[in-house]
Amino acid sequence: MLSRSCFNLLNLDDYSVTDRARIPKLMNVPGIITDFGGGGGEGGDEEKGEVSPSVKNGSRRIIVANQLPVKAFCKDEKEGKKWCFEWDRYALDTLILQLKDGLSPDLEIVYVGCLKADVELNDQEEVANFLWEKFRCVPTFLSLDLINKYYHGFCKHYLWPLFHYLLPLTSSHGVRFDRSNWLAYVSANKIFADKVYEVINPDDDYVWIQDYHLMVLPTMLRKKYSRIKVGFFLHSPFPSSEIYRTLPVRDEILRALLNCDLVGFQTFDYARHFLSCCSRMLGLDYQSKRGYIGIDYFGRTVTIKILPVGIHMGQIQNVMSLPDTAKKAKELKEKYEGKIVLLGIDDMDMFKGIGLKFLAMGHLLEQSPSLRGRVVLVQITNPPRSRGNDIREVEEEVKKIASEINMKYGKPGYEPIVCINGPVSTQDKIAHYAISECVVVNAVRDGMNLVPYEYTVSRQSNNNLDKALGPGFNGEQRKSMIVVSEFIGCSPSLSGAIRVNPWDIESVATGMTSGAMMNDREKELRHEKHYRYVSSHDVAYWARSFDQDLKRACEEHYHKRCWGIGLGLGFRVVALGPNFKKLSVAHIVSSYKLTNSRLILLDYDGTMLPEDKVDKAPSAEVISILNGLCSDPKNIVFIVSGRGRDTLSKWFSPCPELGLSAEHGYFTRWSKDSDWESRPVPADLDWKKVVLPIMKKYTEATDGSSIEQKESALVWHHLEADPDFGIWQAKELLDHLESVLANEPVVVKRGQHIVEVKPQDVSKGLVFQSLLASMQSKGKSPDFVLCIGDDRSDEDMFESIASNNSLPDNAEVFACTVGQKPSMAKYYLDDPAEVVKMLQGLSAASTAMQLPPKSPVHQVASVEDLSIVKNHASFV
Repeated sequence: MLSRSCFNLLNLDDYSVTDRARIPKLMNVPGIITDFGGGGGEGGDEEKGEVSPSVKNGSRRIIVANQLPVKAFCKDEKEGKKWCFEWDRYALDTLILQLKDGLSPDLEIVYVGCLKADVELNDQEEVANFLWEKFRCVPTFLSLDLINKYYHGFCKHYLWPLFHYLLPLTSSHGVRFDRSNWLAYVSANKIFADKVYEVINPDDDYVWIQDYHLMVLPTMLRKKYSRIKVGFFLHSPFPSSEIYRTLPVRDEILRALLNCDLVGFQTFDYARHFLSCCSRMLGLDYQSKRGYIGIDYFGRTVTIKILPVGIHMGQIQNVMSLPDTAKKAKELKEKYEGKIVLLGIDDMDMFKGIGLKFLAMGHLLEQSPSLRGRVVLVQITNPPRSRGNDIREVEEEVKKIASEINMKYGKPGYEPIVCINGPVSTQDKIAHYAISECVVVNAVRDGMNLVPYEYTVSRQSNNNLDKALGPGFNGEQRKSMIVVSEFIGCSPSLSGAIRVNPWDIESVATGMTSGAMMNDREKELRHEKHYRYVSSHDVAYWARSFDQDLKRACEEHYHKRCWGIGLGLGFRVVALGPNFKKLSVAHIVSSYKLTNSRLILLDYDGTMLPEDKVDKAPSAEVISILNGLCSDPKNIVFIVSGRGRDTLSKWFSPCPELGLSAEHGYFTRWSKDSDWESRPVPADLDWKKVVLPIMKKYTEATDGSSIEQKESALVWHHLEADPDFGIWQAKELLDHLESVLANEPVVVKRGQHIVEVKPQDVSKGLVFQSLLASMQSKGKSPDFVLCIGDDRSDEDMFESIASNNSLPDNAEVFACTVGQKPSMAKYYLDDPAEVVKMLQGLSAASTAMQLPPKSPVHQVASVEDLSIVKNHASFV
């Protein structure tokens, strides 16, 4: 099969110059990823902000799932075996086929996945070509050994239980992590990736990955195509961080999902657990903006979507209209004449709670003798999707409980629990739905479970079924009743259902009794409420909404420059704005040498010192560098920090010529021998008497938090607190203080792991303006400005520098943030270590330039001195 991704290259000579510029250059090694046609320099045309064209109308959707929505069967003919295929239209779980109803009819959809058949090696190419031509399907042929390790080993026996909160505490209680199964999982995902490469046009197509079988696939696709448009939807639950963190490959899976543009979940709980894992294990924060939740991941915004899957209304309604469905429903009505039918339809799975449901039925019959002989629980059990001891144990338990209850409460002509071993046809399912007074879904944990939705639609009025069941069978208005576990994804959307704790046998039995005996008018009202939701939130609505959000999430792709960094499953793409670039030491040293009046402003914590360091005092290396910079008469160097003046005075006492600006500029001194000056702001600090007691209450309630009392400000720190609780408390404290201090001359701000209250008109931006005005009043307007910081308070400096019009036109300005993140700064460095190395390079340049002229005998020493600068410039 010819790869569509190669078409542009095959027809390159036919392209105009404009077209050629849009073909991306792809790199699989760390380094900048630019466009063809770019000029010289670092980053080519992308660095100039050149934006590639928008997606063409010819974009397609590539749906990647574990299995293709195709039925395969082999016919024996005279010429030999012949493979035949057809769409698997009438399976209620063929979601990836149904979702196309929510997309444009003109949109081409390509499916990538495994076939539900074992095709011999000699037939695979022929089958693949046929499926591509007739169905636009790309099969991934996996060997039997790989399937056993990837699907049955890792997916179904390890990942599936863990995502459903079952930990393998002992060797006989679940399957423990097996490295070989994990490697098989990665290998299978790689095969899926290779098949996507064969058909994708990365500039135009969108990839939509389905479920937990393919969780590392996004990394493989992103590594090949940095700007690929990829979404992922998890149909299973996502466990809490306490469960997920036990996964030995937890970081690899999290980072793989973060290589998507959009990640979807069934419920807010699942999304919340994912966000908590990202915060606790990767240190990533999230923000909500205009209704969307986003995680900033190396300059890319990963959007989080919460929307439960729906059902295909038309498919169920069509099956309801079939004569076979009506015939079956009539037979079932006659079979259970005079009985109240409770229905359960579940996979044979340890998480479906079938045994608990049977126990609840036994309790119901024990506590309500009047219902014996009247209430029947019909349980349809679909075949298990995997095999193993756990499945056999569940099957044996279910049979045993059903047998005991039937022996105890059954009698001739009455069997309390009727077990039907599937698979059963779609018509049979709809017929059972139609004659059942109540459906019971008792799973102990389930991602979504669409049985209540299907039941609701099947109980809606239908001429075909109404005639078969007779007038008045279900009342003039359709009615239904649902008993649903509170631990499944559909529960929040079923506001009229009876929600139960599946582990509480008595409450489940009570719910089943209520569902069976509730009056018809109440059932009608609840059915109407459920039907209104289910019909408006069907699978087409879900697919359309996800597709729209995926396109919105990818809008910024061609507005940013990209770097690919990291190896293996640690690969990620760094995306930066067209004017935001890494600070080149060689460039800044060159500018530094050519200027004569320099202003250097440096934040301290998080900029020159790593945040996680316990000893916050500056190292001897930092002191030496600062003294080297201060010794240059052309330099004015300031530490601009949020810390108090006493602390800064103590720490930087070995630097007599260093300027200090404490408490975000409230106090300033030009050197060790000069006096501290304070900002001309109101001296009334009575607001502290109000703020301090409030902060103390939050500190007592938040383990790991603390209060820093400054002369002009109060700061509440939560760096050492639980990440989620700390953020939550910080938001509450911010709201609390803003309401209390609304009429006070102060501002309340959130920073990195802090909430700070300080006087108005005090900021690092005003520090820059004040120092600049002082230099200009002395006739020393700076022609070189370097400003470095790492948090929100430093953005005030960057903004003030960017908006200043009083600097000379030829001034060299370097506003630099620490870390790759959205910023008002034009440059960035990765971490404090790089900041120190860069400053060391500037200090070495000053030292070299201040050396007196030397005789020819000492020229070698001079060259060695200058080589220090070159060595320090070489780290970028």
